[in-house]
Amino acid sequence: MATNPGAPDDSLSDAVTEAAGAPALEGHVGTFLWQGAELVYEEFGAGSSPVFVLVHGIGMGRVVFAELIDDLKRLGRVIAIDQPGYGDSPEPPRTPTMERTADMVAALLRERGVSQVTAIGHSMGTQVVAELAVRHPDLVDRLVLIAPTVDVSARHIAVQAARLVRDLWGESPKVVMLGGFEYLRAGPNLIRKMRAMMVHRPERSYPRITQRTLVLRGERDYVVPEPWARQAAALIPNARFDTLPDTSHQSMIRNAGPTTRRIMDFLRSERFEPAAGLAG
Repeated sequence: MATNPGAPDDSLSDAVTEAAGAPALEGHVGTFLWQGAELVYEEFGAGSSPVFVLVHGIGMGRVVFAELIDDLKRLGRVIAIDQPGYGDSPEPPRTPTMERTADMVAALLRERGVSQVTAIGHSMGTQVVAELAVRHPDLVDRLVLIAPTVDVSARHIAVQAARLVRDLWGESPKVVMLGGFEYLRAGPNLIRKMRAMMVHRPERSYPRITQRTLVLRGERDYVVPEPWARQAAALIPNARFDTLPDTSHQSMIRNAGPTTRRIMDFLRSERFEPAAGLAG
């Protein structure tokens, strides 16, 4: 398996995952090289439909989706990626923009022979999958944006860092262990990577999304204010907004169950009615 230079080896990663109480990832691991950058991906499940593509947030890696993967692989095929410079993916020669990362994910999907995917992004990953949906609409059937970043009033590294610290205060050891470990694996260029996240303007892409979209926000998410999450949903022509009760920004790491249930309901919905009445 390819690794991020300077990142801990796989045995340490496995030990941290086990200590945190997260399921072990046991899919098919591959690498994909595109225009000088490389990413690591892992596939689970089987079949041609549905196909779920999971894209993590800043400082993270595919391992934070472990519980969600465990749920979704029972429904279909799952492709979870480590963006270039995160998780097991090597550091790229230059930090890619959200648009460039989306193009790389699109190239991977075409290489794997899949389309009409349900693209699921968390935090910064929502910016990538939003661009994927806009720039490569033939590849995306539905979109799930979990804790979409970054709101217009907070595009400063110091503000985001302060919000993250507040969000993590009192979080479960599982979230702190997995999240902290993945941030260490992201390497010394994390500030540069955060700048790439900050300069992206998702509100310019949202109105161009044609796919059905589900926007999720944790009730206690200090990183993503509720007005911004609702604004994101309002800007997307065919979107709905839902709240994950009593959860933070890292909702699907601590307990993926509520997220899984909403995604399943989203996939079943034909009339695409609001999901405000769903149980937690």
